[in-house]
Amino acid sequence: MNRAQPQTPVDAMQENHCSGGESFALQVLGDDMAPEFNAGEIIIVEPDGLLKDGSFVLARHGEEWLLRQLCRTGEAWRLRALNPACTELPEIALPDLTAIHGVVIQKAVPGRRKLSKFYV
Repeated sequence: MNRAQPQTPVDAMQENHCSGGESFALQVLGDDMAPEFNAGEIIIVEPDGLLKDGSFVLARHGEEWLLRQLCRTGEAWRLRALNPACTELPEIALPDLTAIHGVVIQKAVPGRRKLSKFYV
């Protein structure tokens, strides 16, 4: 499952006295979002980023932080894993967008600058 490091992003921002609106970096864990996001890649998350259909987002689901794609069907929103092999939480229906805590605006592959990608 694609998760954040053990300390949650929000906890880390508060501990380091960062503003809730400042972008932050996380390392991708797991392969739920492969092939777009692979384990070990670094993502930059914008907490105040524009939410739209197809955005890659950081979301809180229960006690888990998840990297997922935000999808809209009619008036309903859901979180979707890209990897068809994902069996744990491949799709999650959302009652509203309060579970979303940021939009991925960039990814980087450590040591491979040419493979960086922007999502804005």
